[in-house]
Amino acid sequence: MSGSGGVRTSGRPTLEQVAAEAGVSRGTVSRVVNGSLEVSAGKLKAVQDAIRKLGYVPNQAARSLVTRRSDTVLLVVSESEARVFGEPFFAALVRGLSQELSTTPLQLNLMMASTARQHDRVEQLVRNGHVDGVALISLHGDDPLPRNLVAAGAPVALNGRPMSDMGDVPYVDADNLAGARSATEYLYAQGRRRIATITGPQDMSVGIDRLAGYRAALKGRRGVTRLVAQGDFGQASGEHAMHQLLGKDPEVDAVFAASDLMAAGALRALRATGRRVPDDVALIGFDDSDVARNTDPTLTSVSQPVHEMGRELARLLITQLDHSGRQLDPVILPTELVCRESA
Repeated sequence: MSGSGGVRTSGRPTLEQVAAEAGVSRGTVSRVVNGSLEVSAGKLKAVQDAIRKLGYVPNQAARSLVTRRSDTVLLVVSESEARVFGEPFFAALVRGLSQELSTTPLQLNLMMASTARQHDRVEQLVRNGHVDGVALISLHGDDPLPRNLVAAGAPVALNGRPMSDMGDVPYVDADNLAGARSATEYLYAQGRRRIATITGPQDMSVGIDRLAGYRAALKGRRGVTRLVAQGDFGQASGEHAMHQLLGKDPEVDAVFAASDLMAAGALRALRATGRRVPDDVALIGFDDSDVARNTDPTLTSVSQPVHEMGRELARLLITQLDHSGRQLDPVILPTELVCRESA
């Protein structure tokens, strides 16, 4: 309905009305709606406030024809559903990624893809234009999926350093080597000399780097017994690996586990065999998750900023969508040892 002057007074709000309310140009509103980073913080807030006040809803179909974008980002996790929904790392990462995307028109879809058939499905979604970009988590080995997605024309960002050179594909990671080294050095500084580690999978850079940090901390130190058992980051594997270590050397007096869940499993094995933590065996995990704060005793753990890793992962994708062809450097976030009761 229009008044006598022809001014629109009802119906669906338009870009022009949002621009007038925010005191900016129509082009600025369009850039905000399309998720562009090339808008100042002040104008961005003004437009967002105007959108909320007027109840403006973008015409998705029309905008897709113009931008040739689906406004969908796919998060692909190369793990089982049980692991994704059972380990706190994934939840924290998804929260960070989702929070960063909430400032844009992009929506997040989650897909588990640990088989060749599932990988084909991801590639098909990209080729058919159903997703604008893909974030990949928990890659194992020299997975060809990132290269295939780039070849299909999709912006791609990885969580975790790839096992092989991925060219210009950017990634986010924590400083796993430094974190593992600081944990192991802390155990040595406490006078522990039979220091074991429970590693993560050795077909993942995170597992390799944390083992490398353990070895770097003990390199050249005389009188130290080194023991290694492999886990898969899960609690059951930590318990099994701890029993293996005790079978090799019943006098183990310290353990660095490459995840909090494995440390919790190791704690269970130590308790079952009559060892006191930390009196008999000092124990350190990695992640500084809720698990570390809820064991008895509470776990000393290496903190990594998982939530921020998720946000950085989203930023890498957003930047690629807004600045096609721009080469992005890896983002490596610091770790920190958090001391509690177990060591």
